[in-house]
Amino acid sequence: MAIKDGDTVKIEYVGLLDDGSVFDASETHGQPLEFTVGEGNVIKGFDEAVKGLEVGEEKEFRIEAKDAYGEYNDALKDTVSRDLVRSDMEMEVGKTFWVQSPHGQTIPAKIVELTEDEVTFDLNHPLAGKALTFKIIVVEA
Repeated sequence: MAIKDGDTVKIEYVGLLDDGSVFDASETHGQPLEFTVGEGNVIKGFDEAVKGLEVGEEKEFRIEAKDAYGEYNDALKDTVSRDLVRSDMEMEVGKTFWVQSPHGQTIPAKIVELTEDEVTFDLNHPLAGKALTFKIIVVEA
């Protein structure tokens, strides 16, 4: 039976960037991805791509940045005084910390610039601005 909104599914997947590198795979997590279709628990493009598939079916699809983790947004860079950063944090450009947003979400904050007085964090999702390709197989529905 074809997958529709409200169905709980298990999907084996490999996620690829345009350069062919793997950014995520269900194998890494030791189990298939399980979610209820249409509830918004996965990125929009992924949710839409599984609709209509059946158990055992394979599919490869591309999700543009806007339907994945959004376009890269320069406004999500924030420069703060080093005095506002915990002194026990090991700071270096490229290091990512998980911080809590004002809305209570845990989000990545990557250091993109350091000066003697300030730290600039990039609060974009690491995959923002990137199109994603997925190779999937439905293992349960």
